[in-house]
Amino acid sequence: MATFDDFMKLDIRVGTITEAKVFEKARRPAYQLRVDLGQEIGVKKSSAQITDYYKPEDLIGKQVLAVVNFPPRQIADFMSEVLVLGTYSDGGVVLIAPDRKVKNGDKLG
Repeated sequence: MATFDDFMKLDIRVGTITEAKVFEKARRPAYQLRVDLGQEIGVKKSSAQITDYYKPEDLIGKQVLAVVNFPPRQIADFMSEVLVLGTYSDGGVVLIAPDRKVKNGDKLG
């Protein structure tokens, strides 16, 4: 079982998706995202299997939550630097987002 201390090790931040395109080389349908996580962290890349509910053009400008302190992960020829968070729901993954506009880089606390 995970402890509260384990949870506190995660650095989860708000970011805005600035770019989204189909990830042609992924084994499962996915998008390549660029997420602006604010001045401290900058723009990071992420591979996200969110194609069931979202089109690339609908993702631009959307704020999301992302884990920023996992090690980068190689997926095909793409280095995913952050993990964008979502729930496994009926029909696909639904992104987790703040319910109002906040500053990029704001930390989940």
